[in-house]
Amino acid sequence: MNQTKLLTFILVLQLFSFFGRWVDWSYVTPTYAQIPDSGAQRLEMIDQQKATNAKLDKIISMLESGKLQVSLKKFDEDKDAAK
Repeated sequence: MNQTKLLTFILVLQLFSFFGRWVDWSYVTPTYAQIPDSGAQRLEMIDQQKATNAKLDKIISMLESGKLQVSLKKFDEDKDAAK
């Protein structure tokens, strides 16, 4: 008797499942993924690379002009100045 109830319950679940597929019951709402615009992404990358190249050109021109000065301080002087 117990086995019959279990089999009947499984049969009812299978019928609901089959009917749900036939009627197209959907338990999950569809998601709509946005397709990335690869062309726009490439154009943005090119614009960023152009900006980087312009900045590098400025650095190169400053280095080539010889106006760059580097000064070093000893660590002990910085330590004494902080006290």
